[in-house]
Amino acid sequence: MDKLRAYLNSLSPEDREAFAKRCGATVGYLRKAMSVGQQLGEGLCLRIGIESMGNVQPEDLRPDVDWQYMRAALANPAQAATENVAVQGA
Repeated sequence: MDKLRAYLNSLSPEDREAFAKRCGATVGYLRKAMSVGQQLGEGLCLRIGIESMGNVQPEDLRPDVDWQYMRAALANPAQAATENVAVQGA
């Protein structure tokens, strides 16, 4: 969350609000999540990565998530679903 905090602090108040809105959140929500150590959802982490132009990576926010798998699943959902079924059936 340190990278997100630094990124938000680098923005003007207007840009900070616009960034949070593009991510589907509010600045207040992001600040509160950072202050209490709340885990952000995977979708929000991906949006933050995109909207920050890579300055804050999803891996920075949620190192517990397999982001390589998530990105592959988003790129090819049918293949990911098939692989997931095969893993569960094993």
